[in-house]
Amino acid sequence: MRRYAILFALVSLLLPITVFSQARTPEAAVNLFKNAMKKGGSGDLDGAIEDYTRAIRLSSHFDTSKSSDSLGNFSTEGVTVVDPFTANAYNNRGLTRFRKNDFAGAIEDFNEALKIRPGVPDIYLNRAAALRAQGDLQGAMRDLDHAIALKSDFFKAYNNRGSLKLDLDDPAGALVDLNRALELNTSIPEPYYQRGYVFVRQKEYDRGIADFDRALKLNPEMAWAYQGRGTAYMYKGKMMEAIADFNRAIELDPKIAWAYFNRGLTKVFLGQESEAQKDFDICLKLRPEMKPELDQRITLARQLRRMGNL
Repeated sequence: MRRYAILFALVSLLLPITVFSQARTPEAAVNLFKNAMKKGGSGDLDGAIEDYTRAIRLSSHFDTSKSSDSLGNFSTEGVTVVDPFTANAYNNRGLTRFRKNDFAGAIEDFNEALKIRPGVPDIYLNRAAALRAQGDLQGAMRDLDHAIALKSDFFKAYNNRGSLKLDLDDPAGALVDLNRALELNTSIPEPYYQRGYVFVRQKEYDRGIADFDRALKLNPEMAWAYQGRGTAYMYKGKMMEAIADFNRAIELDPKIAWAYFNRGLTKVFLGQESEAQKDFDICLKLRPEMKPELDQRITLARQLRRMGNL
């Protein structure tokens, strides 16, 4: 129940690569690249993809006899790339496709970027996220290993690999990587809140709460950190504190199914069955596949209520 939250942290850690060689890049391509970044930042993902695509085309040399069909439709077949800028455009277009949940398209773009710039660790970091989203956890692990091999102080890769190891049921390995991420950078909240989930997994609830507190100090609007801290409070039997945190998580992000899941369980334990059912209905509307686990947890919460402890 705790680990699923970590998957959502990956998107906030995927940073676009913006360094390019303007000396060899057509000015129009550079302008399209900049416009694409602005559009992506404002939420116009389709517009961003269109501009990145045009930037890729302008920053490449083409064999025009192969790059378009009789109708003028563009194909990358026959394209000879002469500018590393093109790799950056592929990378950023891949990130935008990732945001649209087009994970296969994102992977294709990252593959193209790596053909041009195979030594850039950020692209491996990004492809790992897309592979992970598609369920290829081992492929994602290989890419994160490669990113760290290229850049031994790459705290983002340690952070992502740590959360991935938790998904792979290796909390000890996750802790090593998240500790390393925090050795390299203590100014971002993600490693703290992800390490908080490791501590919750290990039933070290006070240590988990301390890490969620640290994450929230750095980012007071981190919804998943409230969800994680609420979970730790719930397991400690501090139901009112747990509900307050679940309320805040839902206020910040109404689509966190686990916050409704856990708030409902807390209400069951408190005997507020009708209110709990409202949370369970919303949870299952968001994530219908959670019903089997939810049914098991509801039964357990009722048993614990009768026993008087969680």
